[in-house]
Amino acid sequence: MKPSGYGLDTTFAALADPTRRAILARLAAGEATVSELAAPFDISQPAISKHLKVLERAGLISRGRDQQRRPRRLEPRPLRAATEWLETYREFWEERYRNLDALLGELQADEGGTQGGGL
Repeated sequence: MKPSGYGLDTTFAALADPTRRAILARLAAGEATVSELAAPFDISQPAISKHLKVLERAGLISRGRDQQRRPRRLEPRPLRAATEWLETYREFWEERYRNLDALLGELQADEGGTQGGGL
C-alpha cells in the first residue's frame, strides 16, 4: 500500500527538473519517440532515457507501441491531481488577498475622512 500523498510526491519530484518539464511540454503537443524528445537537448540519449523513466514511474507519461516505434505520450491524471491540490492553496491565497484589499479600502477611507478635517 502506498503512503498518503505518494502520488503527489512522485509527481512533484518528477516536475522538479526543468528537462522533464520540457519533455512534458513537448508531449503535450503529441506523442514522440525517445530520439524526437532528445533532439532539442544537449544531453545523451541515455540521460534522456533516465528522465523518461522518472516520468513513467510518476505516471506522467506512458509508452506506446506503433510497429517498430515506441512513442511516449502524456498521461493527464497525475497532473490533474497536482492541479487539484494546488487549487486549494490558490483559493486560500485569493481569500487572503480579498481580506487585504478590504482592509486597505477601509484604511484609505479612514485616511480620506481625516485629511479633509482642516484646522
